[in-house]
Amino acid sequence: MATRSVETARGARTGSLLLACVAEHGTSTHPYFASNSLSCGHDAARSLADAIHYLSALHGRHPGIVDHAGTRTVDPAGRAWLACAAEAMVDERVYLTRLAVAAGPIPSTPGATGSETAILSQRAALATLAQSDRRGCALGAGLAFAADWISIRNVLDAAAKKFGVDPRPCGLGDAELLREVADSAVDCERALLFGAQQLSLQHRALWDLLEARQQARRDY
Repeated sequence: MATRSVETARGARTGSLLLACVAEHGTSTHPYFASNSLSCGHDAARSLADAIHYLSALHGRHPGIVDHAGTRTVDPAGRAWLACAAEAMVDERVYLTRLAVAAGPIPSTPGATGSETAILSQRAALATLAQSDRRGCALGAGLAFAADWISIRNVLDAAAKKFGVDPRPCGLGDAELLREVADSAVDCERALLFGAQQLSLQHRALWDLLEARQQARRDY
């Protein structure tokens, strides 16, 4: 009975730790993402277009993170959520495509070849992470993606408003649902949090890249 209580307490904290990890290492606390220059500055149209195209390059193709994670997850609640998330990502990819078309071409930016190489490397790294055979790692990456996407959606919706695209509801779930799914994964907390941290750091690197591209356009 004591062992059972310890397991329950450990599981109940996993979701909160995962969300805290995403908040600390992911999109929402990145200075460029939080700055007015991205969505409200005089160069906002180009900055938003840049973000949309690079988010499309990273997450606009099938199979994506949640699709890969669904093939590597054995926990029932995790598998059920990933199946729903995979369906939701069909709509998210449609949304990204419409935004990319409305935004026009990728803004001309010095060092474009290096940017393309960086985004391809990130996509490969995320695919590897989401296909990890370590139990819980892929699910952690999928949950962290959805949690971070809640923040990223603010940029997508800002771009939709600027470029005249109707916003779409997101079906990946809210923070409470993601917390519950993480809490249900038993005996894989460390792997779950590892996957979440690595996903968050990759997203943060994306915003580093986008910030560097904006600065390069200003300096050109």
